Order: sequence, then structure tokens, then C-alpha cells
Amino acid sequence: MRASRLLSLLLLLQTRGRMTASEIADELEVSIRTVYRDVEALSAAGVPVYADRGPLGGYQLLDGYRTRLNGLSAEEASSLFLAGLPGPAAELGLADLAATAELKLLAALPPEPRSHAARMRERFHLDVPGWYRGNDEVPHLMEVAEAVWEDRVVRLRYRRWGPAEVERLIHPYGLILKGGSWYLAAACDGSVRTYRVSRIVEARVLDERFERPADFDLVAFWQRFAADFASRLYTAEAVVLLTPGILDLARYTLGTDVVDKALADGVTEPDGRIRITLPIESVNHGRWQLLRLGAAVEVLEPPELRALMTEAIAELSRLYGVGPPPAGDATE
Repeated sequence: MRASRLLSLLLLLQTRGRMTASEIADELEVSIRTVYRDVEALSAAGVPVYADRGPLGGYQLLDGYRTRLNGLSAEEASSLFLAGLPGPAAELGLADLAATAELKLLAALPPEPRSHAARMRERFHLDVPGWYRGNDEVPHLMEVAEAVWEDRVVRLRYRRWGPAEVERLIHPYGLILKGGSWYLAAACDGSVRTYRVSRIVEARVLDERFERPADFDLVAFWQRFAADFASRLYTAEAVVLLTPGILDLARYTLGTDVVDKALADGVTEPDGRIRITLPIESVNHGRWQLLRLGAAVEVLEPPELRALMTEAIAELSRLYGVGPPPAGDATE
């Protein structure tokens, strides 16, 4: 543990230059007293580290000194694909490995490319989850990831949409991070299926191993699944009139791709409203989506959806006291 920390300290000084004891302690998550002892240990080992005193002082390496101890371990190399994603790396238990791998890579670079890498990190940040939602709770992610890595069979209890729970014996092929949510691609009963990791109630990694198909391509599988999901998502259509000023809200509510594709075939009516045909998941789902647009949208077809919109609007009128009471509710 201490050897790893000493290496991290050495790489920090090599990549960042002068650092105070407090800065080093914060970076390595140790006490300042531990930093003092570690610097003494490096110096005793022949590393030319020295200290400048005063308010602008700190520890630094002798100019021109570079360590060659920057080879990546297998585990650190495996963590590199998550180097820019600290949240997912932490969920997989790879945060420390990814940070150490990043330090080693920076230490291996000459000064000019290293400064470019530092500027890139200072100026660009990737935040995976969308607005108004956080990451899923994934207490079983690490077990699943272990099984994916070691080709082990998993017995899991899974909560499907709704209250139903099922048990499955699966061969996990890979993990996908989509919009802040983890998904598992796994073979079950002769076909490859997807499971949302946050819905795994229990996961038990068995000693039994399986043979992962040599021709399985995780990226290609996910692309096919995503395209198929989108095609299955929309099972109906709605013809509506939209007020032009509501288009940005419509894109936000219904999806930019959906609205823009519908607008490409839209027709502007004499009153300025735009007639478009929107794909919807169902009549009921379409009602709740379109109600969010208020009076800026009018449903023309199908009749069932228009009737549901009319019913919802009447209920809102009664709720706010601007409409007649329903039949049988008259009071004296």
C-alpha cells in the first residue's frame, strides 16, 4: 500500500511540478504528517526531491529528473476506458486504478504534450446523466462486472416493469452505460437479452464458467438493440396542430428527432399553426405528453386521443372551478 502511495507521490511531483504538503495530502487523501514521512522515504531512496520554504514554497523534483516507473499494470490498463468518467469508474470499483493510470500516462509524456493533456482536462468535462435525473442505484454492478470479466454464470433475481420479480440463470457478455444507466447484455434461454442493472434485486456469481461466443460484438449488438427499441417504442400516430412558438417546448417534451422529422412533412395552416403527424407510444401516453403543451397543441386524430384530451381538459376545468359540475353533482 505504501509503495503504491510513494509511486503516486513521485508521479504527482513529476507531472505537476511544485506542490505543497497540503496539496499532496489532499490529492492522496492522507495526513500532512504522512506526506512528510513519504517525502523522506523518497529522498532516502535516492529520488532528488527537495523543499522550498516560505508562502510560495513546496516540494518538487530536481529539474530534468524523470522516473521510468510509469508502466501500466494490467488492471490499470483495463481502467483506461473509464479515465474520463470518474462516476462510472467509481461504480465499477476502478476509481483508484483509473487515477493511477492517468498519472502514469501523464508522467510518460514529454512536457509539451503533458501540458496539452492538462489543459484538455481543465477545459472539458463529461457528465453522463441527463438533467433532472441522477445515476441509477446499482448495488450489484461490481458483482455483475466481475462475472462479465471472468466469464462466470450468474443467478439473478430481477424486477421487471411492475411488481413482478423473476429468477434467471444468465451468461453475462457485457455492460453498457447509456445516459447514466447501466445495462447488461446477457445470454438466457438461447438468446441475448438486456437487463437494467438497477433492477437486479440479487446477483450470485457462480463458480461455473461459460464460453463467450467469439463472434459476439457488444457495440454492434447494442446498436441493433437501440434501433429495434426505437422502432418498437412508437406504436401509434397523432395528427396535431402546433403553434409555432411552442416548437422548442415540443422538442424538449416529445424529443428533438421526433418533432423535427414530423416538421419536415408538416403543413402550415391559414391560421399559422402547423399540422404534423407525430409518432406516439400509445393513445394514453400521447395524452399525457401532449397535455404538457397546453393550449398550444390541438389533437385532430385519432378520435380516441382527442376524446381523452377533451376529458382531461374538462377535469382540469372542474378542478379549478371554471367549468360546469358533472351531471348529478348539482347543489342547492
